[in-house]
Amino acid sequence: MSENLNDDFEEGEINFSELYSPKDTIEEQYKKGIFRVVYQSNNFFMPQLLEMIKNKEILNIRPEYQRRLRWDNKRKSLLIESLLLNIPIPPLFFYEKDMASYEVMDGQQRINAIKEFYNNEFKLTGLAVLEKLNGKSYKTIHPTIIKGLNRGSLSVNVLLLESEEKEKDPQKIRRYVFERLNTGGRRLNDQEIRNCIYSGKLNELIIDLAKERLFTRCWDIPDYDPTEGYESSERKKNSLYKNMHDCQLILRFFALRERKNISGSMKSILDNFMRNNKDPEDDILNEMRDSFLSCLELAVVIFGKKPFEIKTATGVLRNSAPLFDALMSSLNELKHMRSHLEENKEVLKNKLSTLLKNEDNYFTLVGKGNTSQAIKDRIDLITQMLKEV
Repeated sequence: MSENLNDDFEEGEINFSELYSPKDTIEEQYKKGIFRVVYQSNNFFMPQLLEMIKNKEILNIRPEYQRRLRWDNKRKSLLIESLLLNIPIPPLFFYEKDMASYEVMDGQQRINAIKEFYNNEFKLTGLAVLEKLNGKSYKTIHPTIIKGLNRGSLSVNVLLLESEEKEKDPQKIRRYVFERLNTGGRRLNDQEIRNCIYSGKLNELIIDLAKERLFTRCWDIPDYDPTEGYESSERKKNSLYKNMHDCQLILRFFALRERKNISGSMKSILDNFMRNNKDPEDDILNEMRDSFLSCLELAVVIFGKKPFEIKTATGVLRNSAPLFDALMSSLNELKHMRSHLEENKEVLKNKLSTLLKNEDNYFTLVGKGNTSQAIKDRIDLITQMLKEV
């Protein structure tokens, strides 16, 4: 049984065989070039890169909150030191969204660190070779050092528009490239990738709902404070937030609330929903927002401030994403019974507690994997419990 919250967010592998006809031999597949990445390589000196960063029409360095910034000042400082020492830096990857208009696919943390340093937003710290620069900012460093930094360069691989000419689903190209890229030694997870390639109104709604205080408090995520900006220091320390698992939870609610969507792996369910619902009409978006918040409020009213909390086999209290899926989906399905469910909240709270104490039911609710059948089983179990009141 899962003891670790992070295990709840594992989604399985992507199927690359979707790209080809099963009748094609490997030679035919290769000759057709159905999946051949077209790219070009460039080298940019620091001043050139900074000019691109300033011009948002040329380069979008943070497409739809691609991933949340994680580097601390020490790591940013070490990058600046590496540039000063002429130590090779891994190449950046850009995606050509439109002719001569680019988005950052990989390298956002490095670009942001460079931008912030030149904007005098942090002081160098933790340098081992150029120790005397510790405590210095861009404005307080000797001009000779700045000239040396300006001589530094970064290589950039650009995924060109031509990569998509033979692909019916252009976003698939980006998806597969993302799957193979490492970012700062760490691969992007599934939700970070979705927020890169499925940008649109749905993505914006999910990000917005993740700021809601009712949601953050259920999941022990520091509250969003508009005065501190989207990425406060406290929020960046939270595992759910920095891995974008908060956004994934909200996506799971939308993707699983209709049974017809529950087919295949969790990865394919979430990918398909994001791809097929990128830009809903405003009335649909409003309904989605109201539905999520209404179900979450009802869950709190019935089951308390931590409605998705379970006690593991070792006695540790933690939140459970599978239980969240089951409760939220069932409450959405039975929203017409809201008043009746609220009136019987004490009975329901006891029933859920009893269910979780039963080993078989516990396994069904929070211990099984994320197959479509496992998802349906846990939703069915909770729905039956609610109907019996």
